[in-house]
Amino acid sequence: MSTLYKVHGSQNHFFILDQTELSTPLTNTELVEFTKKITNPSSGILNGADGVLAINSPTRPQALAQMRVINADGSEASMCGNGLRTVARYLSEKYNQDNFLVDTMNANLRVRKHDNLAKGVKAFAVEISPVSFNKSSLPFQNLGYNRIIDQYLPEIYPGLRFTSIAVPNPHLISFMDQNQIESNILKEVGEYLNGDNPYFPDGVNVNFAQIIDKNKLFVRTYERGVGFTNACGTGMSATSLAFCLTYPEKGFFNQSIDVYNPGGKVQTIVHHENHTYWIELIGNATFTDQIEISEADLHNCDFSSINITSTEEESDYQNFIQNLPHFNNFSAN
Repeated sequence: MSTLYKVHGSQNHFFILDQTELSTPLTNTELVEFTKKITNPSSGILNGADGVLAINSPTRPQALAQMRVINADGSEASMCGNGLRTVARYLSEKYNQDNFLVDTMNANLRVRKHDNLAKGVKAFAVEISPVSFNKSSLPFQNLGYNRIIDQYLPEIYPGLRFTSIAVPNPHLISFMDQNQIESNILKEVGEYLNGDNPYFPDGVNVNFAQIIDKNKLFVRTYERGVGFTNACGTGMSATSLAFCLTYPEKGFFNQSIDVYNPGGKVQTIVHHENHTYWIELIGNATFTDQIEISEADLHNCDFSSINITSTEEESDYQNFIQNLPHFNNFSAN
């Protein structure tokens, strides 16, 4: 039998599939079909998910394992901060290590075990990098700029200023007030820029942020390949960097920033070292269910004979978020 795990970081839900434990790993085609089916609330299990995190043997030296991120629509993301925390926990417990490197699409990233956020809420800290402002890294076009840092983009939406950063996932960020973040603007912009449009040909993750106080944000994300998510780790990281760059009187480098989201809360620390930027993302790594499935059924995407065991961790996480402050009318999906 093979074992899958249903997990979440800030209620950004995934299934973990450890391909190194299989006699025959899924091919790319099988992995895409498996992801599309299991993450779909209608055809999958446990109300679906935002994607699948596939663990493979590393391709870069010194890494403990490789993580691939397959979105619900079958596309592959270069990174996922919330997902990386859950993979870090899985690998930490599997290999009994607390500090190590994980091989992702663009780089080996540092991860480390962190103190629990609350009773029963395990947490990990992960590196978000590399960072780029270059238009070719995002990419974007037809906007009149080679990079976008706190600029009005009337082609995208009137009256809003935007910053665009790749971490390495591409993100477009705007800071606004509570009424704007609660409106339908994010839906309109997110759907437009992730459909056929002349500005972001490959689509882009769109983040709207509400500044609560010094070193305190609320971030809502429309994620490329997924749609609205309860949280996006790279989005909260990119937004934290944009916060420090464009609101230096409120967002501070090398200090902990509280970032709230519809799914809970994380902390970020934005670093500027040797003329480069990187962000540390700290948050929960919650395992909600363990799923037993035969390897044959795994290859055939047949979920009719699985066995599911709840871990009981979700009640501890819910207790944690119920005690968080609320700044608007959003709650987890």
